[in-house]
Amino acid sequence: MKIAHLYPELLNLYGDRGNILAMTKRLEWRGIDAEVVRVLDGDNVLFSDFDIVFLGGGSDREQEIVAQNLSRLRDSLSEYVEQNGVVLAICGGYQLLGEYYQMGDEQIEGLGILKVTTERGERRMIGNAAIKADFLDRPIVGFENHGGATRLNGHTPLGKVIFGHGNNGTDGAEGVRYKNVFGTYLHGPLLPKNPHFCDYILECANAELTPLDDAVELRANDYVQARYKPQK
Repeated sequence: MKIAHLYPELLNLYGDRGNILAMTKRLEWRGIDAEVVRVLDGDNVLFSDFDIVFLGGGSDREQEIVAQNLSRLRDSLSEYVEQNGVVLAICGGYQLLGEYYQMGDEQIEGLGILKVTTERGERRMIGNAAIKADFLDRPIVGFENHGGATRLNGHTPLGKVIFGHGNNGTDGAEGVRYKNVFGTYLHGPLLPKNPHFCDYILECANAELTPLDDAVELRANDYVQARYKPQK
């Protein structure tokens, strides 16, 4: 399985490269070869060559740099998405897939692959979070820290907020799901905390997976849910 890691030198907040490690190890433990290609600033790439594309989070300045580079690759990435290519985009990477990120008088133009829009909010949304995705049998947990408030504009959310802020702190939605694109604000890194979600992404990329013993990981997932779930 071939995975494109986009701009790891620029987009790696809160250990986002741990998502790459989770995917590769869970493939290797099943005897499936995993090749990770680091796509760096200025590189050209044909996304149809890959099974999974990963885009991490970064600061506003780093997002501007990446937006300029990715604009050259927009058509290839858009075609990949429409052909059901698998994309995982975290925080700033999630925002970049949308129309724009408005920061006061300044606007970072996104790729427009998704209709989502983001505007800088009055406060940062920080803390542990959990969401319920209707395609998984247990919640997804993670850590969010974002100043942007995202509106989906008709897209389907990744999940409903159990606790935390989600996309904008008001509508109860977190992340986005479009075809095989998964966008979310959850860091931590995300996939080591959620092996069930990691495997779902791998299966979307047509990996044939045998069961693994995830007892330790799932206990950690349960602990986060129990510790931070609001008391009634």
